[in-house]
Amino acid sequence: MDRITEGLVKQFQQERGLRNLDTSEAFEDFAGFCVLSSFFEDEFDPEEFRMGAGGDLGVDVAGIIINGDLLLDAADVRAAVSQAKSLDVRFIIVQAKTSQGFEAKVFTELADNLTELFTADILGYPASPEIHNLRECIDAIYADIGKLSRGLPALSVRYASTGILGDAMLNAKRKSAAKRLDETNFFSEVDVSAIGARELRELHQRATAAVSAEFSMPKRITLPKIPGVEQAFLGVIPAKTLADIITDPGGGIRKTLFFENVRDFQDYNPVNVEIQQTVRDPNRRDRFAVLNNGITIVTREMTLAGDDIHIRDFQIVNGCQTCHVLFDEKANLTDGINVNVKIIQSREEDVITGITTATNRQTAVTDEDLQAREVFHKELEGLFQSFPDGERLYYERRSRQYSSQQSIEKTRIVTRSLLTRTFASMFLNEPSRAGRYYKELKETRHEDLFQGNQSTLAYYTSAAASYRIEWLFRNKRIDRSYTPAKYQLLMAIKIYLIGSGNLPQGARLADRECKKILDTVWNPGAAEDLVQHLLPAVDAAAKLEDPSGMLTRDTVRTQRFAENLRREVSKLPGASTKK
Repeated sequence: MDRITEGLVKQFQQERGLRNLDTSEAFEDFAGFCVLSSFFEDEFDPEEFRMGAGGDLGVDVAGIIINGDLLLDAADVRAAVSQAKSLDVRFIIVQAKTSQGFEAKVFTELADNLTELFTADILGYPASPEIHNLRECIDAIYADIGKLSRGLPALSVRYASTGILGDAMLNAKRKSAAKRLDETNFFSEVDVSAIGARELRELHQRATAAVSAEFSMPKRITLPKIPGVEQAFLGVIPAKTLADIITDPGGGIRKTLFFENVRDFQDYNPVNVEIQQTVRDPNRRDRFAVLNNGITIVTREMTLAGDDIHIRDFQIVNGCQTCHVLFDEKANLTDGINVNVKIIQSREEDVITGITTATNRQTAVTDEDLQAREVFHKELEGLFQSFPDGERLYYERRSRQYSSQQSIEKTRIVTRSLLTRTFASMFLNEPSRAGRYYKELKETRHEDLFQGNQSTLAYYTSAAASYRIEWLFRNKRIDRSYTPAKYQLLMAIKIYLIGSGNLPQGARLADRECKKILDTVWNPGAAEDLVQHLLPAVDAAAKLEDPSGMLTRDTVRTQRFAENLRREVSKLPGASTKK
C-alpha cells in the first residue's frame, strides 16, 4: 500500500474507532466507504456492509440502494420492497485488495461468482452467512418484478487496489466481465471498473466534503437586503439543470438534499401525477414555471462568477415533490421547461429554521408543530455537544454536518435516523421495529418522536448507550454474534437499570432516571459488566424463538422476542423492580 493511501486508511480507522481491524480489513472498509459514498451521500456505518472473510465469493463489500436508501439486511430489503409502489434499485459490489497492482483475473472470477449469485436457483458454491443474506436480498427484489416498472436493477462493480490504472489486459478483462454480467439479462445497466490509489483519494475527498453544486442562472433578480441573509435571488433555471443538481454521481437522486423537508416523496399521489402530466404534455410543459410553485434552496456558502453560481452545504427546503418527479421524468425534459428557484444564503440557524418552517406549511402540519420540532432538534444538537470530551456526541441535524471536521470521531456522530432507532428501542419499547426498515418505524411512531414535552436527555441517553454498545463490539469486548440484538440490548439496559415502565412525566424526574443509565454507560468497565450480565437473557430469549439458540436478524425482529427478553431481563439478579 502506498504511503498516502496508508495514511488515509489509518486516519479512517481512527475517526471511526476501527483500530482493531487488520490492514486488509481496514482497507476493505475504507474502499467500501469511498465507493458506497459515491452512490449514497448520507452518513452510514461502513462495517455494516463489509462481508468478512471466508465464503464471500470475492465480494468484500456490498450495498443495495432502493429508492434512495442504502440497505443490505434482507429483512430491511423485504420491508422496502413491500412498502414501495415502484422500485429503483442499484446493486453495488466491491472487491478490495491492498496490493500495489491489479490482477486481471479478478474481474473474470468476480463475474463468474456474481453470475452464480444472481442467476442460480440454488447457490452451487460454499458461501458465508453474509452472502446468503445478500442472496435473500436479491431474491426479495426480483420476486416482485412488477414493481420494477422503472427498469431492472442496475449493477455497479468495483475492483479497488492501491495500484495505477492503465494496463491493457486489465481493461480487456474488465470489459469481458461487464459483457458476461450484462448477458444475464438481470440488469438494466452494468458498470464494471477498477479503482486505483488516485481514484480512491478522489472518492474519499468527495465523500468527506459538504454537498455542493455549480450551475448557471442568468435569469435572476437580487432581493433587497434582509436581516440574517447574506444574499438571496429569485429566478428560473432549466428543469434539466435542476435534474443535474439533484442527481448523485451514481445516477440516483441525492436524498440528502431534502433532509429539511417535513415529508419525503409521497410517490405518485394526485398532485405528483399532475406535475408528471404537465411535463409530458407538449401543450403545457413550456408553462411549467407558472403552473408550479418551484423550489427553495437554503445554502450556507455561495459564490458568484457572472451568471454562474456555486453553492456548498445546501438543502432544498421546499420542492421535494417537484424535484422527485422531474428526476423521474429526466427523459421527457425539454429545453422549454423551466423551474422557479429561490436561493437564500444564510449561516444563522434561526433564519434557516424560519425559512424551513415557512416554506413547509401544509394543511396536516401546523406552524406550531413545525417550529416546535425544529427547536427540539436544535436543543438536541446543543445538548449533545455540551458534555465533556469523553461523553460528547454530535447530533447531525443536517446531512454531512460534521463530515469535513476531521477532529470529530465519526462514531460519535448521531444521525436523525440513528437517534430515532435508539430512542424508540430504549424508551418506546420498539427494538423489533428499530432494526427494520427505518421508514416503517418513522411512520408508525412519528407522533411519539421529537416532541417538545419530552426529555432531551432521554434522547442523548439512548444515543450514549448505543455508542457504548458499538464500542464494546468494535473493541471485541462482546462477541459480534450478538450484533443482531444491539437494539434489543438498549431496551434491556433500560429495563435492568430503571425498570420496564415509561419514563416519568416531567423533565426533572425523567432526567434523574436517565442519569442512572448514563452513570453506567460512561463507565467502560461498568458498562461491559452490565452488558455481559444481560447476554444470558438474550440467549434465553433466543432459545424461546429457536431451540438452537441461534441469534439472527430474523430471530430478534419479532415482538415476541422483545417480550421474552423483557421477562428474562427482569429475572436477572439486581434488575430494577419498577414497573
